[in-house]
Amino acid sequence: MATGNGHDPVHLFVERMALTFAEVGFPRMAARVLFTVMSADDPLTAAEIGERLGVSAAAVSGAVRYLTQFGMLIREPVPRSRRDRYRMPDDPWYEATITKTAIYKTFIDTAAGGVVALGGPERPAGERVAEMRDFFIFVQEEIDSLGERWRLRRAATGHLRPGEA
Repeated sequence: MATGNGHDPVHLFVERMALTFAEVGFPRMAARVLFTVMSADDPLTAAEIGERLGVSAAAVSGAVRYLTQFGMLIREPVPRSRRDRYRMPDDPWYEATITKTAIYKTFIDTAAGGVVALGGPERPAGERVAEMRDFFIFVQEEIDSLGERWRLRRAATGHLRPGEA
């Protein structure tokens, strides 16, 4: 259990992973919250997350909002309370990476309109935007394929939970 003690192995894991994620552009507090919840055996309230991190529950608020938007955390109400608990979804990396790809469809559609607006792919600007569109089509196709391969690997490595198939 993380205590906020800088020498606690769980706390060190949380801080190291948060720093690693922050180095690639992930908000640092969101990363700290994510790995605090990931390292807990049971769902945590914002106050419990804050206690483990040594920050106020208010400091946790924006991070949990960010993480729930991306499917990295699930918010559950505490019975007979105004508080919520936060937990990881069953497969957060899949949820955040594979299932949230509608943005690529938006990129593709917008870029296709841009190719037309720029006079078609025969013009230099139109060709650049057409290549961007084609790249996002490729990415979308690869992500779909990657999702299927992940489901197979997940099953093969025993990461499925009871009732999943």
